[in-house]
Amino acid sequence: MGSENSGLKVFMFPWLAYGHISPFLELAKRFSERNLDTYICSTPVNLNSIKTKIPEKYSHSIQLVELHLPSSPELPPHYHTTNGLPLHLQPTLRKALKMARPNLSNILKTLHPDLLIHDVMYQWAAAFSLSHNIPAISFSTSGATTISYFCHTSIKPGTEYPFPAIRLTDFEKARIDSHVKDHRKETEEEDPDDKVTPEACKTTLMKSSREIEGKYMDYLSEMVKREILPVGALFPDPVSHNEENELMEWLGKKKESSSVFVSFGSEYYLKKEEIEEIAYGLELSNVNFIWVIRFPAGENIRVEEALPEGFLKRIGERGRVVEGWAPQAQILGHSSIGGFVSHCGWGSMIESIEFGVPIIAMPMHLDQPLNAKLVVELGIGVEVARDEKGRLQREKIAKVIKDVVIGTIGQNTRRKVREQRDNTRLRSKEEMDGVVQKLAQLCGKNTGKLPQTDDGQTCFTVAWH
Repeated sequence: MGSENSGLKVFMFPWLAYGHISPFLELAKRFSERNLDTYICSTPVNLNSIKTKIPEKYSHSIQLVELHLPSSPELPPHYHTTNGLPLHLQPTLRKALKMARPNLSNILKTLHPDLLIHDVMYQWAAAFSLSHNIPAISFSTSGATTISYFCHTSIKPGTEYPFPAIRLTDFEKARIDSHVKDHRKETEEEDPDDKVTPEACKTTLMKSSREIEGKYMDYLSEMVKREILPVGALFPDPVSHNEENELMEWLGKKKESSSVFVSFGSEYYLKKEEIEEIAYGLELSNVNFIWVIRFPAGENIRVEEALPEGFLKRIGERGRVVEGWAPQAQILGHSSIGGFVSHCGWGSMIESIEFGVPIIAMPMHLDQPLNAKLVVELGIGVEVARDEKGRLQREKIAKVIKDVVIGTIGQNTRRKVREQRDNTRLRSKEEMDGVVQKLAQLCGKNTGKLPQTDDGQTCFTVAWH
């Protein structure tokens, strides 16, 4: 940006999940390129997940700051993250984080940054920051479609969401309504100290681009009377991979756009019946594939045991099943990949756009059904339909995979997703420049109040990732 922003210190406070800290890191890199210094504050186990992802050129402008939570037999330090955390310990993690606020306070007093950017998951952080005379804004690692949908259900209950493309099935609606109800109950049980106070700035940064979600951003801004500033899609820096591995060698023997990558994110574990239907769907499709399967920590399940009997033998050289992890960006960037069978988590969806790979949408939970509808609306993918009870069916999985990889549907989708990539890249640079200018203005003053819904709660409390 120029010398006017030199010396501006931004303190970042992401939610305790890899899917959140990673976009914060990408945002910090963009800030660094525009002469802003950033501190990323999180627990040691979360920071360890990004330490190796900070190139040398950013090492002086991006600092990692450890926040130590109180340890207990129930919540040892390796559980100070949502990644791999058993569901029943989620409330314990939140409680530990609250107990660590004095530590956070000391960190802020020591560093005294010019601005605090907090995750939208931390409803209390804005007032907390302002109590230290530091202006605060929030950052959403989810897209505007998701948040506008949940704000709509909170502010205008019983009315139809105004965008026909984002129409949920009865099954999806029931699951999402149940989640919202649980979230509201959780919010009601929070301590008064955690409730949103009126004093906060009226700006939210969003990991998205107007090129992808412009109308949804406008609707969200209109509902919450808050400025929504997209920071762009925050694609990770291209990583050069000189080393070869067995997977990439295998891919190198396949024809262009002839294979699919199958992954359902780092924090979702497929049920036995889902594994079975996906396996048979891949088998019936006759398409090459790399499939990443994850199991919860502590469950000693072998991949061979989870798959249908004889599956690996029948597919032979046509497929690879990998447990735990595979180099997703490297795989999606390979010319042999013609589709991404994805849960439509926001990060994976953005990454698929970046690599120009059509999405075969198989949303599993949370915001993913909404993201899948957006994928279809943009024309960059096709969703696999489920039955009336929400179950996957192997024949439908096979058909969509074949349509996208082999059929004319796939040709059109590939063209659309590449157009979307090029347009989003161009727009994202402009959006980030505008954001940095805005931050420079905000650092000199605290602007306004946080909008409230009728019940006194910010409608962002129904947004989650």
